[in-house]
Amino acid sequence: LFNLTTDQIINYDGRMPKEVMIEDKTAVEQMRLIQQLDEDDKQTIFKLIDKMLTNKKFKDFFNKNIAAL
Repeated sequence: LFNLTTDQIINYDGRMPKEVMIEDKTAVEQMRLIQQLDEDDKQTIFKLIDKMLTNKKFKDFFNKNIAAL
């Protein structure tokens, strides 16, 4: 109607949020960003990390034991 996009109408003052890329941050900065999340989201992230670390330990264990055969 006014030759404006939806983004221009919603963020009329020009302050568009930026995409956050966590992989290019230091470990301290990553933790600071995670701490800003809601408690449920934090718990989900920590459960995923725990699962991935557990999987890695099992994979490393089996690879080591298979190599010993």
